[in-house]
Amino acid sequence: QVQLVESGGGLVQAGGSLRLSCAASGRTFSTNDMAWFRQAPGKEREFVAFISGRGGAKGNSDSVKGRFTISRDNAKNTVYLQMNRLKPEDTAVYYCAAHRGSYLITSSRASPSMYDYWGRGTQVTVSS
Repeated sequence: QVQLVESGGGLVQAGGSLRLSCAASGRTFSTNDMAWFRQAPGKEREFVAFISGRGGAKGNSDSVKGRFTISRDNAKNTVYLQMNRLKPEDTAVYYCAAHRGSYLITSSRASPSMYDYWGRGTQVTVSS
């Protein structure tokens, strides 16, 4: 059974940092495209960052560019999201997602419907 489990969320003051982890189990995801999304109360799920199967391609949403960095350690079957200079508007539940394969085209990487596996999310709260 495939599982994605996020961790690392919490409460932090504006300007602070957090590092989220997404550990995959049940199969190896070393060649799968993966992404982070977030969802704030009353809002739609929003794309945050993407990383290709072998880590050669990455992308962030404009709202987090320059502050968040996605990375992966395929030996550990884990994807990370380093979040710096956090803002209150970053408050949301953060979800890890995996595509069943690799080579998602650029225009589809931000669409939640392109991802086949999802974690349950981890809460990030940024106080002002």
